[in-house]
Amino acid sequence: MTEIHGYCKDGFEGLQAQFADNFDKGLERGASVAVTLHGEPVVDLWAGDADGSGRPWAEDTIVNVWSTTKTMSAICVLMLADRGELDLDAPVATYWPEFGANGKDAITTAQILGHTAGLSGWDPAITPADLYDWDKAVGVLAAQAPMWEPGTASGYHALTQGYLEGEIVRRITGRTLGTFFQAEVAQPLGADFFIGLPESEEARVGEMVPPTTGLRGGDTVDLASIAGRSLASAPITGAECNTREWRASEIPAAGGTGNARSVARVHAALANGGTVDGVTLMSPAGVERILVEQSHNEDLVLGMKMRMGTGFGLMNDLIPLSPNPRAFFWGGWGGSIAVTDLDAGLSVAYVMNKMADGLAGDLRGAMLVFAAYAGLANQG
Repeated sequence: MTEIHGYCKDGFEGLQAQFADNFDKGLERGASVAVTLHGEPVVDLWAGDADGSGRPWAEDTIVNVWSTTKTMSAICVLMLADRGELDLDAPVATYWPEFGANGKDAITTAQILGHTAGLSGWDPAITPADLYDWDKAVGVLAAQAPMWEPGTASGYHALTQGYLEGEIVRRITGRTLGTFFQAEVAQPLGADFFIGLPESEEARVGEMVPPTTGLRGGDTVDLASIAGRSLASAPITGAECNTREWRASEIPAAGGTGNARSVARVHAALANGGTVDGVTLMSPAGVERILVEQSHNEDLVLGMKMRMGTGFGLMNDLIPLSPNPRAFFWGGWGGSIAVTDLDAGLSVAYVMNKMADGLAGDLRGAMLVFAAYAGLANQG
């Protein structure tokens, strides 16, 4: 049996048992899970190996969390909106004039946050190496036309969303999104999460086990479809995150490095109305903006019915991660997940290094979320 390390408050033993079961079934190499309740850490567990050499996953091990990074980037954008520096419903071109080219003059930041902007891929396509060239990545997005009429449907902006958000943040603040996040979110909260990892932290990074198929999904995806065009527009394999070049770059939709504790810590502020332990990220009204629905239909890229809020996903019949109406979530390629519940004051996060195939459908994190809610019921 795999030894489980960390802390689990009375009543959450079922979550620890589920976490251990994932290892006993051979589903994990290394992983961490964390839960906060009204800002208090009630679960902080880690186990397994950080890499293929058998190096243990330690208390301070951090890994690439893929699209769970999107939650951190969205928070930065929502903070600017809450401060009155950004109008989510104004055209992006108000802040980034070049963006208005080719029929994009009316696209809003809210549409980017809700994956309805029609910019789910680069056109023309770029190479994975171009992801490390910020000016090129955002320049192509600024010049291209949308792939569908903005605002009419969602199509998962797997990599592009972060560049779009990051350039908006840069135009308004003069800072990169990763720099803004570190100064305004991570450091005030003491959250061990980075968008653009300093070289000084490299020794703590765990090695990811890539999926068997890359982001484009193998031979089953029609490359002429919106999904195919989007996912093949920067055809990464999943192994890129094991390079220094990837981790050092700011890739705000997929390149964040952290662990479950740091993810849960940031989201604890949202779960408590925008403030935790005296640190305020935004007002309660700013947090509530996340719940404004942008779309609820079959996503053109994911191929499943998604209910998109503003920067996060909302619950629907296919994704019933929470029983409460004021809850939201997002996850990362391979399995990481984060659920925030305003009604319960709950934040749940799961981060691992063994990636499952597919952009959605891995149940390891979902089972831990359900176990967290069972533990919540035990709190009386």
